[in-house]
Formats: sequence, C-alpha cells, structure tokens
Amino acid sequence: MSVTTCSSLPANALENLFSSYQLQIEWVENTTTIPGSFWGETEAGLIKNTLYIQQQTPVHSALHEACHYICMDKTRRSGLDTDAGGGYDEENAVCYLQLLLSHYLPGYDQSQHFKDMDQWGYSFRLGSAKRWFNDDASDAKQWLIDKNLINTQSEPNWTLRLN
Repeated sequence: MSVTTCSSLPANALENLFSSYQLQIEWVENTTTIPGSFWGETEAGLIKNTLYIQQQTPVHSALHEACHYICMDKTRRSGLDTDAGGGYDEENAVCYLQLLLSHYLPGYDQSQHFKDMDQWGYSFRLGSAKRWFNDDASDAKQWLIDKNLINTQSEPNWTLRLN
C-alpha cells in the first residue's frame, strides 16, 4: 500500500497550513513512537494543541488528526490526549474538512488525497472518497457551516470550533 507521506511535502507546508488554527507541528524521529497516536505505527498523534508526525506519516493522517482538533469544541480540545473522540457527524465533518484543506497544502492536492484515502481503506457508502465528497457529504458540509468552520462556498474560515 503506497500513500503520500509527509516527507514528500515542502518544508513547513503543514506548519503554514495550520498556523491560523494555533496547531503546533512536532516532527518525531522515524525510530521513535509517535506521542498521542490513536492508531500507532506511523499515524499522526494529537496531544493538546500539538500534532505529532514523522517523515513517514501519511499526509491524510496528519490532515485527519489536525481536522479533529479544528472540529472539536473548546472543552475537548483543552483536554485532548490521543483520542479525539466525537460522534458520527463530527467524524464525517473531519473527513470533509481534510479534503477541503488538502487544496491549500503545497505539494499535495485533493485528487491525490482522494486516492490516498481510498488506498488506506476509508470506507464510504458510495465506494470512494471522491464520490462521497461530491455526492453524499452535504450533511458534513452543513455541519462545518453550522460550526462556522467553512462558508457556504466550502472555503475554510481558518478558525477553530468554539462550541
């Protein structure tokens, strides 16, 4: 299974993308366990306002965990350690937002992100990330609008969820 890893991104690409969200990026040596990783191995980790990644961390994993941070409320964010939690609607919103933000990540794009999500095994009712995003994600988009994380044109507001 081959997916795009963080090592393929330009220097500081993730740091720049997430700076407006006050999310810090901490690079961990490939031989070190990633702190705060819910899934283990090379998957991104979250503790408070720090996203932990390695060069071999899949880009989709870094985006997914960062979007959990963005989408959770202030109370959960303040106590965040490894398990982002959240319900079904929030999980769908996280997937939608990560696909939107991939457009703003130099060295990566939404087309590659769709492929990486499918390759990794994200499962969607319509059989692919792209079909879900284009044809079945109106509820996820509306959730993000309601939480003031994106506007009605699906553009990020570059803010964290407050409540």
